[in-house]
Amino acid sequence: MQIDLDKYFKKSELIPAIVQEESTGEVLMLAYMNRESLKKTLETGYTWFWSRSRRELWNKGAASGHLQKIVSIHGDCDDDTLLIRVIQTGAACHTGNHSCFFKEIKKWTI
Repeated sequence: MQIDLDKYFKKSELIPAIVQEESTGEVLMLAYMNRESLKKTLETGYTWFWSRSRRELWNKGAASGHLQKIVSIHGDCDDDTLLIRVIQTGAACHTGNHSCFFKEIKKWTI
């Protein structure tokens, strides 16, 4: 199946990718992809991103061993954000936390 990558990059050279753990639904991280990183992700079945600070491609977990094996990728209704469901090995966050979203700002009682 041929995927039209260009439709995801009409608004910008980078597209946000939300990474979610398949087994729990927990949001693990947000990173950015360019055409090349999305192509490598689709080819390998593991997440690749574009580092805005280092200005280079990076394969999530290549150095730490905390890889993200892809289960599925979905585009949003506007084709400008991706949701990537993964099987996470180890921590997703570079701090050692399982998710990058561990800093609670405020919580409401409902």
